Amino acid sequence: MTLSKSDPYFTPLSKNVSSILLPEKFTYPFYYQAHPLAIEASKLLQEQLSQSNFLHDFGLDNQGKVSLTDKGDDAVGKMFGVLVVKNSHGELGFISAFSGYLGQSNSHSKFVPPIFDLLSKDEFFKNELALINKVYNEYQSLKNSQKLAQLKAVKDKEVNSYAKQLSNLKQQISTAKDERKQQRLHATENLSAQDKSALLVQLSQQSIIEKLKLRDLKLYWQERIDKASNELLIVEQELANLGKTYRKLNNKLQKQLFAQYQLLNAYGETKDLNEIFKDSPFKVPPQGSGECAMPKLLQYAFSNNLTPVVMAEFWWGKSPKTNVRQHKKYYPPCYSKCQAILSHMLEGIDVEDNPLLINPATDLDMPIVYQDLDIVVVNKPSGLLSVPGKSINDSVYTRIKKQFPAATGPLIVHRLDMSTSGIMVLALNSRANKALQQQFVERTTEKYYVAVIEGIVQQNEGEITLPLTLDIDDRPRQKVCFDTGKPAFTTYKVLERFEGKTRLQLSPKTGRTHQLRVHCAHILGLNMPIVGDAHYGNKADRLHLHAQYLKISHPITKKQLSFEVASNF
Repeated sequence: MTLSKSDPYFTPLSKNVSSILLPEKFTYPFYYQAHPLAIEASKLLQEQLSQSNFLHDFGLDNQGKVSLTDKGDDAVGKMFGVLVVKNSHGELGFISAFSGYLGQSNSHSKFVPPIFDLLSKDEFFKNELALINKVYNEYQSLKNSQKLAQLKAVKDKEVNSYAKQLSNLKQQISTAKDERKQQRLHATENLSAQDKSALLVQLSQQSIIEKLKLRDLKLYWQERIDKASNELLIVEQELANLGKTYRKLNNKLQKQLFAQYQLLNAYGETKDLNEIFKDSPFKVPPQGSGECAMPKLLQYAFSNNLTPVVMAEFWWGKSPKTNVRQHKKYYPPCYSKCQAILSHMLEGIDVEDNPLLINPATDLDMPIVYQDLDIVVVNKPSGLLSVPGKSINDSVYTRIKKQFPAATGPLIVHRLDMSTSGIMVLALNSRANKALQQQFVERTTEKYYVAVIEGIVQQNEGEITLPLTLDIDDRPRQKVCFDTGKPAFTTYKVLERFEGKTRLQLSPKTGRTHQLRVHCAHILGLNMPIVGDAHYGNKADRLHLHAQYLKISHPITKKQLSFEVASNF
């Protein structure tokens, strides 16, 4: 990888790419198939990464492959980005960047510099940091102080002592009350009227005395508990004030830090992170905003008279244990931090239309596999939504609604991902819908999918159990989380091995979003993405996942029905 002498970050692309046509528009960054120019730039960067030592453990072995041995929690890959550009002389080349830090540093030769050097912030905001640290230390000191612990212990002791004495006194009063009841019964049967009257007065006085004792005990202990509580409250309020001051100072510093990120767009206009996120759903910049690869690359390009042509980001190294990341696979920038930033930075550039807003199923047929008065079974094509989306109305639901105008009820019983093809059953009336829904909820249906995955699965069959949850920082992707994830269970069986790929029969025993896709691609699953998976692998002509078989009990006749439609891949 030879760098330009005039620009230390610009790497010219060799003449053998001259036959590759330049794209008409810049890459839509959040859903793309890597352009040949971006692939060539990525290969050159990957060669450089293989020969460099960044004091970062990527989790790769001596052959440059992901190590199959557990190298510890520190071994994890990194996202790298390439931006193919034209310089002021019309030369085609690329610049590169990494997300976040690499080997405890945010600056390395051959990679464009950070937009703002966070590592210099300690000096940049010296006075602010000193005050924040002072308040934080005071907060921690008071929080862990012997004084606070003693005040809490005193209050707890007073409360417990009161509870114990109150319980004892109430027990004594209850016992005395029972004894007086027996005395009254005895007096009625055995004493004269005069003696009985005298005894009743005496018993009544005893009852009054006990009530007064109970009142006095409550007043006595309430005074003691209030005293202990007030003494504790003073210190707790001091602690709360310190915490509030710390958060206020920290938020102020964060705002000052975010203001240092002056982000350019193609028009030469600048906005800081506070301005960019002000009208976003997040309102404030998420932690790490402005440190991702693509904002760094665009910032450098706009600052140095470089014209962006195409982009790509790829993962280099071992996958984290939550998100799905495959070595050398291409991925979009993260949504939470980069969507708002890139919306600003790409102003002035002719960008490809968002393919997610374009209906790819307009000309695709949806064959009906079976129909009667109560249900209809269809073979959904890849690219067609199951239900209408925010921007696309065309869906299985809308097509069936139009084709069966007399149908009642919700129609939809279960769903398939937009990219997944295959069998879907719909109910044509409310009674059928309720009965079918119950079968899916109780998991009495039988179904399996067929998928082609990238790689050779050695075991002929097996099972995958990985809990899944939404990756809120990178919607709509899912991630594995053993703390908050919902249980997800899949069994698989190898059908065929060919050309470095494996055809599988997948049977989901639960119905989590993207379950089969994550279970195939995740490092703790098969570690091999489904062919064409734009979310967890590489985008292709389509996702090679097909709902091939479904067995149900007819919702009205109760007859067992099974349907099978082979995939076209």
